[in-house]
Amino acid sequence: MATVEVSTEKKAEPPQTSVPAPSKPKTITLRISRFNPSENAETKFEEFKIPVQKWTTVLEAILYVKENLDHSVAVRYSCRQASCGSCGMKINGKPRLACYTKISELESNVVTVEPMNNFPIIRDLAVDFKQLFSTHKKMKPFIINEESEVQPGAKEFIQTPQDLEKFLQFSYCIKCGLCNSACPTMATDKSFVGPQGLAQAYRYTADNRDQGKKDRLKIVDQSHGIWRCHFAGSCSNVCPKGVDPAMAIQLLRGYLLGFRK
Repeated sequence: MATVEVSTEKKAEPPQTSVPAPSKPKTITLRISRFNPSENAETKFEEFKIPVQKWTTVLEAILYVKENLDHSVAVRYSCRQASCGSCGMKINGKPRLACYTKISELESNVVTVEPMNNFPIIRDLAVDFKQLFSTHKKMKPFIINEESEVQPGAKEFIQTPQDLEKFLQFSYCIKCGLCNSACPTMATDKSFVGPQGLAQAYRYTADNRDQGKKDRLKIVDQSHGIWRCHFAGSCSNVCPKGVDPAMAIQLLRGYLLGFRK
């Protein structure tokens, strides 16, 4: 009769991996600037206690308040990925994009949000962009060339990498208004063209496909134009897309002074 051997050894159990416990939400105080020109004579701040995680953005915190605590908070936003430039505001005193700023990066349990400086306030955190868009339009933000490639038989515009490099970073502007908000000259001269408009004037002036240089230089070479800039550099410090308006203004001055052609 055959015998069957039964092993009494225990099989090795697979190692158990510990699952980290989900982090508990942290509570912070969000101070929101409130102003309704049809009801209020001055700005006031309202405080809200809200839960946040390490990935929570300032925009998400504001929308939490709007959805759960006070539906009347006015804020402008759209893409939520730092592409549209709609949610610009002052966050703890500095112009930033709310969707691009994490609460954890601020290293503070109190977060204060206010409308941007140098813009008329529509309500709460939303400001009026009419002047910025109007100035941008005055800079003729398009290629001016009689030999347009959309015409039958026209040739293609050829650019070298070196040609592209002269203006590429300035084409990243998303017209968020942060640079104009940070500009000290705009605080004292409401008619100043502003760093956003001047940077875009340089972007097209430096483009070798463009033939509208003389027209743009006439636009910026006036009493409230390029010479009002005192080169504080605040505009470049707050740009979320790496555009350097301060450098663009200096390079644009080079065309006016004859250093560049």
